[in-house]
Amino acid sequence: MSVGMDQRAHYERFLHLHDQGFVMPNAWDGTSAILVAQAGFQAIGTSSAAIASALGRLDGNHAVSLEEHLANAVMMGRLTDLPINGDFEDGYGATPEDVGRTVEAAIAAGLAGIGVEDTSANPDQPIRSFDDAVARVKAAARVAKGRLVLTGRTDNYLQGRSDLDDTIKRLTAFAEVGADVLFAPYPTDLAAVSAIVKAVAPKPVNLVVGTMTETVPVAELLRLGVRRISMGGAFYARAMTAVRDAAQQLAAGDIASATASMGFREIKKLIAERQR
Repeated sequence: MSVGMDQRAHYERFLHLHDQGFVMPNAWDGTSAILVAQAGFQAIGTSSAAIASALGRLDGNHAVSLEEHLANAVMMGRLTDLPINGDFEDGYGATPEDVGRTVEAAIAAGLAGIGVEDTSANPDQPIRSFDDAVARVKAAARVAKGRLVLTGRTDNYLQGRSDLDDTIKRLTAFAEVGADVLFAPYPTDLAAVSAIVKAVAPKPVNLVVGTMTETVPVAELLRLGVRRISMGGAFYARAMTAVRDAAQQLAAGDIASATASMGFREIKKLIAERQR
């Protein structure tokens, strides 16, 4: 991914996508990014979970380093020329100042957006305190303003804290200190989604796939006011499901079913065309 004016163009393009609402699939390698672009999507998100899994690591606590994550994002941007949004966990920093430096690094690498979440990687207290979480988003926003789309994210629901009031408190605070987009993965139900959208309006809300209880059609989420729909690790999980099924077919002696797919020559052609 080239930087300078290209980064600025990607940032502005990504920012304006949130005006009407869009779907942002998450890719994890070159071919998955190319296929997403080929399908006509206008932006790509990285996935810390997918990248970590592909490397044989467990997601969380910087299992994928900042340098690895940036390299992955740069590669996908170079191959697709699409805005790339980085799924950057807690901002890769022990302090708010470190998070600000991460944002600077993301801009220098040419990313269009990144997310900063309030996880701590501490199993005894998996969600950071309110003040600490807000301070980290504020530090990120100070650097990102007018340069990078910043998503403020709370993982309350992912960590088993189904507390809508605290979720809204955190998201509204993130919005007040400068986050451009707000995100709480897997709210309990659509009523919670609607409440979140209304609480942070007019700032846009990202939702990954759906709620804790259902996968929701794109049209329904857009009707509720959600402005960005991401896939998280869903595409990677689907790909691994195909590998599992093929392995079981091969173990049963069915080579034809196990190898029924796009040809590798087609994959090589996809990559070659993007390198011209």
